Amino acid sequence: MNRDAPRGDWQTDGQTKRTTYVAAYSSRHVEMATGKTSTCVSEKCVQQGEKHRSLSCHPVIIMPIERDEHFHCSSLLTTCNTMKLSSAVVALVALVASSSNNNEVSAFAPAARGSFGTSTKLASTTSPAGETTMSGASDTKDPLLIRAARGEDVERTPVWMMRQAGRHIAEYRDLCKKYPTFRQRSEIPEVAVEVSLQPWRNYNTDGCILFSDILTPFPGMGCEFTIDEKVGPLMAEPIANWDDLKKMHTMDPEAATPFVAEALETLRKEVGPETAVLGFVGCPYTLATYLVEGQTSRTYLKIKTMMLNEPKLLHAILSKLAENIAQYALFQIAHGAQLIQIFDSWAGELSPYDYDTFAAPYQKVILDAIKAKHPEIPTVIYIKHSGALIERMSGTGADIVSLDWTVDMAEGRERIANGRKAAGHAGRGGVQGNLDPVILFADHAAIKERTEQILEKAGPTGHVMNLGHGIEASTPEENAHCFIETVKNYRHKKD
Repeated sequence: MNRDAPRGDWQTDGQTKRTTYVAAYSSRHVEMATGKTSTCVSEKCVQQGEKHRSLSCHPVIIMPIERDEHFHCSSLLTTCNTMKLSSAVVALVALVASSSNNNEVSAFAPAARGSFGTSTKLASTTSPAGETTMSGASDTKDPLLIRAARGEDVERTPVWMMRQAGRHIAEYRDLCKKYPTFRQRSEIPEVAVEVSLQPWRNYNTDGCILFSDILTPFPGMGCEFTIDEKVGPLMAEPIANWDDLKKMHTMDPEAATPFVAEALETLRKEVGPETAVLGFVGCPYTLATYLVEGQTSRTYLKIKTMMLNEPKLLHAILSKLAENIAQYALFQIAHGAQLIQIFDSWAGELSPYDYDTFAAPYQKVILDAIKAKHPEIPTVIYIKHSGALIERMSGTGADIVSLDWTVDMAEGRERIANGRKAAGHAGRGGVQGNLDPVILFADHAAIKERTEQILEKAGPTGHVMNLGHGIEASTPEENAHCFIETVKNYRHKKD
């Protein structure tokens, strides 16, 4: 038994004859009934069938193990310090042989939370046969999402949501009152970690993505910006000519973004071995739109005019960005990112010719740098409104193409395979997506139906389920939860 674990006592319920081990740091204990029904101390406890899953607190774990075996698994003794409780509480429940013939067991993950509610979660996976296995004891495989991204055979399709950390979560909106600016929330490490963990705790997603922004590396290149909560990013000094470009310099990620390193390292410790920690970067063309336009644009007149009238200047901007962003991606990997998604969101506004000229070559600079140093790290490429560009996207060599909702999943998979073949890349390639985020405003039956349609068309391998774009800020949390649970409960038919 772990000598550092909290001391406690075995207690036997007089009615159920169930034996529990309760360890507590305060006089307020977690009260649990062991069996098919459980009561969580959290106010946000959602009942699903005969199981309960906490949305904001995971104070208890119930396992089908014998008492003596339990004492030999020290990794399960974890502190829970929820934001809803005034004192830290930990409850550890072990089922022992009894007169009950209940073979179905609910698994709750214990959490060790700091001042921002960060948690070390011991996630569980449930096989179709109902067998529950706990990672951290003997399973040393890479996370499910990473294995799926590599095209390996997996037990089920993994799932996460773009923009899963943010405004649709009530806890995030509460946090904004204390930290009113986006840069505070993304550049104070403990706050960024808390925001990153909120959707993982609430939904038990297979991926936990760093809460950050594609513009975060800009100051390290000499390009200062602010983020207006209503308008969006605003560049202090847009680039309009060669003299402006001279202000951009080579970035040292360690010096410019130490908060990113700290947040990633903390996330790796917090989520445990079953969840993939995801990093991301913006691609040169999309980043250049902000540098040249000065802010978000609907028409992109300034950068498209530069393409036509001063293409050498634009290529120089893109080259500097590509060099810096490639190093920034490697920096994220060095500090814990297990997958890198590259966002070229506004490249979908380009013609195929301009995409081939001003976007794809610089995407490849980043992807090639990652593969040269970390061939084991999966890469994902995402472009909004990219239906006309799928073959070109897959031709960059990214392991996975993230489709938006305008593309049929089965057709998308075929086009990805064709694009890879035409570019000389081996394998059919992977796919991510692609549920329309607006579907999450429908009733649960419709969410389930539309989600399962995509899962069936995608097939059992090489697919990471996601939305076709970021989750909308007004999405009901219970609907996001329904989407995640639908994916996690789905099993592909075996041939």
